[in-house]
This record gives sequence, C-alpha cells and structure tokens, in this order.
Amino acid sequence: MQRNTQRNEFISWLAAFLISALLLWTGGCENSHGKQQAPPARTPEVGTVTMEPRSVELTTVLPGRTSAFGVAEIRPQVDGIIQKRLFEEGSLVEAGELLYQIDPAPFRVALNSAKASLTKARASVPALRSTADRYRGLLAQHAVSQQDYDNAQAALDQGLAEIEYWKSQIDKARIELKYTQITAPISGRISRSRITDGALVKAYQATALATIQQMDPMYVDVTQSTSELLKLRRSLKEGRICDQGEKGKKVRILLEDGSPYPLEGTLQFRDVTSVDPATGSYILRIEVPNPEGLLLPGMYVRAVIQEGTVDQAILAPQEGVTRNPKGEAIALIVDDAGVVQQKMLKIDRAIGNDWLVSSGLSAGDRVIVEGRLSVRPGQQANVVSIGKEPDEQKTESSSPNENPTSEEATK
Repeated sequence: MQRNTQRNEFISWLAAFLISALLLWTGGCENSHGKQQAPPARTPEVGTVTMEPRSVELTTVLPGRTSAFGVAEIRPQVDGIIQKRLFEEGSLVEAGELLYQIDPAPFRVALNSAKASLTKARASVPALRSTADRYRGLLAQHAVSQQDYDNAQAALDQGLAEIEYWKSQIDKARIELKYTQITAPISGRISRSRITDGALVKAYQATALATIQQMDPMYVDVTQSTSELLKLRRSLKEGRICDQGEKGKKVRILLEDGSPYPLEGTLQFRDVTSVDPATGSYILRIEVPNPEGLLLPGMYVRAVIQEGTVDQAILAPQEGVTRNPKGEAIALIVDDAGVVQQKMLKIDRAIGNDWLVSSGLSAGDRVIVEGRLSVRPGQQANVVSIGKEPDEQKTESSSPNENPTSEEATK
C-alpha cells in the first residue's frame, strides 16, 4: 500500500514537471521569434475649408454724437414786457409760429406819432413850393433878392426831407411793432422757456428766451484718425480697394444699445482741413433722416462707414489661424499630395469670424480648421472638407483708436 502511494505521488510530480517544461519551451519559442508587432498607425484626419475668393465690402465702425440740423436761440429785438407765452414747452413748433407777445401799446403810439408827423410835413410842403415858385418869377424881374429866393427854396427842400424822414420813422415803428410778436425762425422742437409772463426783456439780450432745435434730419459727427485716411487713400491708389462712388456715401447707424437704426444716412463731407493735434483725428459729418424723432441731440451712436470693395478677397476662418512665438500669423494647409504645409500670413483685418488675408494664402488652398493639434508640417493627413457659410461681409471696429490691421488672438 505504501509503495502504491509513493508511485502516485511520483506520477503527479512528473506530470507537473512536464507541464511546466512545456510552458517554458513555448515562451522561449515566442521570445526566439521576437515580440508581436503593433498594428501600423492610422493617418490622422483633418477638417479643411477651401479658400474661394469673393467680393467683400469693407467698412469701419466709428463712434460719434448726434447734433441738431439747425439751432435757433430765441431773443427779443425790442425792449418790453412779456404779456404771454404762446407755446407749450418741449413741443414741436413751425417756422413763423407765434411764441411770445411783448406789450405792443408803446410801439403803436410811436407808429401813430410818426404817421401824424408825416401828415404835418406833407401839409407844409404845398405852401413852401408855392413860395419858392413865386420867388423864382420875381427873381427874374429883380423884384426879390437872390437871398430871399434861396431861403424859399431851402425851406421847400427841408419840407420834402421832413416827409422822407417821417416815412422812415413810420417804417421803423412798424418793424418794432412787428417785433413785439416773437415768432419761430425755424421748425423744430422748442426747449423750456427761461422767462415767464410779465418779465422785462431787453433787445438782443445775452440770455435766450428759449431754443429751437431742428431734428429732422439730424447730423452725426464722428472722428477718424488720419492714419486710417492715409491707409485708405493708399489702398485706393494701389487698386487693392475699389471706390464705390455714390454708394460709398451711404452710412448705417447703430444706436447706443447696438440695435441698427432703420434709416441710412449720407456722408456729407470729411473735414480734413482741421485735424485735432491732440488725437490726430478729423471730423466726418453724416446727415441722417429722423422723421420719428428717435434720434436726439447729444446721443452716442456708431456709424458704419463704407471704405470700398475688395473684388478677390481671401477670407480665412479665425479658428484656422494661430500665432507663433514671434506673434506672426500662421496657418496649416493640406497640399495636393495630402501633406500638411505651414503658411505665414499677413492679416489685414477681421471680417465677422474670418480674417481678411493680404498675403500667404491663394485660391484653392485647403486651410485646416479641425484636427490641427494632431498633425505637424510634412505629415500626411486625410482631408475631410467642411462646409462653411460665408460670414457677413462687413468690418466693424468698436472705437476709432482700434487698429483694423491689428492681429487679434484666434478663437
């Protein structure tokens, strides 16, 4: 019995030994043939946008203030007492509308007095003329002296002069009587009255009785730097931008809250004859219709000025443009052989979510906008074209000091 037990233990040990040896031999065979090779790496996929030249309208957004088209300060032209104010403060008034009534009684008296004096002067003339005519005949007969005749003629001339004098006094009195009615010289919205009924006013006094502002149309005065003007003229001269003629005088207005004003304005002139030495800027004046009275004097607005048109513009998506350590704009493209290439770009300005590229990209270039971090220049890449709707073809600057050619960080 003991011998059988020992034999069974020996057989179990031998089986375990043979199994271990077999496993060691199998591992050695694998090691002799080398490790199992990993599957080949996949070619990375990238999303690209193909550059297609298109016509782009270039604009610049400049801040400015509104001002009234016309301003008239109401002042009296004669001395007197204000009898009544005849307008509602803050209302719209029409040209010629009666605003104030000055007590006319003293001026009516002056007019009547002048009329009476004229009548008196006219009544004396016939007798003076008769005397002068009679003395002329007697002088020919040597019946009167030359001195007597000269005195008679002088009296007649003085009588005629009195008539002309009192005629002018009547005209003056009529004008002053008319000035007792203070009327609106222009149509517009009138301010509050600075005097009340019963107040004494002086002719051409320093303090205005009220102010009328004509607010349809309105002016918008904006400032632009002279450096931008020089750049624009240089671009037009070199042909990079096409002049839009009369169309380029149309201006869109953005209100304080950013909403667009419904009516377009018209660029009137660029005051390049006067440059502010402190800011290096000049004034542009825009005329804007204001039939609803939405614009008020002194409001802050922004004007979208049209500079011109670029016929063959290259717009690169901002997500496809980055910066190198030197701050230079770069983009990765995929060439016809499917190899990634790096391009150095010169950026002009931002247009919506795109960059307007002056140089560095050509029509047909495929700019990588997705998967940029998974590829390097010189590496093969599988291209997946990405459809992209054209952005709004306008350039907007938030302030006149913003340089439209500055290169902002990409999104």
